[in-house]
Amino acid sequence: MRDYRIGRLKGRFVVMWNDPITGSRRRYRLAADTSKEAEREARDLILQLEAPAAGSTVAQIWDAYQVEMGTRRQARKLAQVGKNLLPLLGHLTAETISNDDCRSYVAKRRKDGRKAATIRTEMGCLRASVLWAEKVRIINRAPTIEMPPAGQPRERYLDRTEFAALMDGASDPHIRLVILLMYTTAGRIGALLELEWSQVDLNRRIIRLAKGDIGPRKGRATLPINDTLMAALPAAKAASLSGYVVEWGGKPVKSIKTGFNAAVKRAGIDHCTPHDIRRTAGRFMVEDGVPIEEVAQFLGHTNPSVTRSTYAKFSPSYLRRAAGSLEFKTPTSVQRTRGQTLKGGASD
Repeated sequence: MRDYRIGRLKGRFVVMWNDPITGSRRRYRLAADTSKEAEREARDLILQLEAPAAGSTVAQIWDAYQVEMGTRRQARKLAQVGKNLLPLLGHLTAETISNDDCRSYVAKRRKDGRKAATIRTEMGCLRASVLWAEKVRIINRAPTIEMPPAGQPRERYLDRTEFAALMDGASDPHIRLVILLMYTTAGRIGALLELEWSQVDLNRRIIRLAKGDIGPRKGRATLPINDTLMAALPAAKAASLSGYVVEWGGKPVKSIKTGFNAAVKRAGIDHCTPHDIRRTAGRFMVEDGVPIEEVAQFLGHTNPSVTRSTYAKFSPSYLRRAAGSLEFKTPTSVQRTRGQTLKGGASD
């Protein structure tokens, strides 16, 4: 995208740039009322001006959408996904993406050995970017992005022995702490890596996974600190060099993939992911007889039906009443061995 700058003229925001052909300065008055809105409007305007005759390309929209996401996790996801998607689809005009284009990309990624969930994530990012482009009027109409079928849902749960081995296999203090946090709060890894000490009240023994006044977010509940976690947090806070609960070298941790996988390998257990720890925590609560509604609140689910559909089968009372209603006393007439005669009937 060409260089530009935003200024003020007669009380209004304007965007200015040098024409790449003539070298003359061009200026365009913006409708925005704030500097943030002006930045967004200017960027979208330049994007439209740079678009080829056929329209904006996937790569152009992708870059603009990534800027729009700013510091959100979605921006990091776009940067990662773009490394695989843009070399294959980035040159296409966004409005002309066809089902054949989508199927060709999916087939290529499958041939590369990528899992169904990974491919769906990549295509989901593509769909989100073109829908955004339509919303901000960079393109007239977003194409239909054909999504590949979802794979079988992953159901990996650790037993208590495996979890103990995983804790023992975590040699780095920050990996050990984050695994303990994942288990005792059932929090999502993103929320825990963003967790700051200002969200932890050791006196009241409460952790607030959601930051500030941003309102409820997926899987971010306010939870009590149990005895196991309470035994670890004061020492971690005393040793902290930053405002973050999980840190390394005085800086927040962006990813635990390497350290976590190393702990799994040292533990000698089957492959698992950080999200499997959250899933395992949910199972343990239900197995211990915690009501589904309470487990839902702990997990940050807004709809207990989601919790019930995933975890109800682990409850000690799961379908017991239904099974009990089908109890009956076996009639004497069917209690026989081969060759015996049924009451009132013939022998085999």
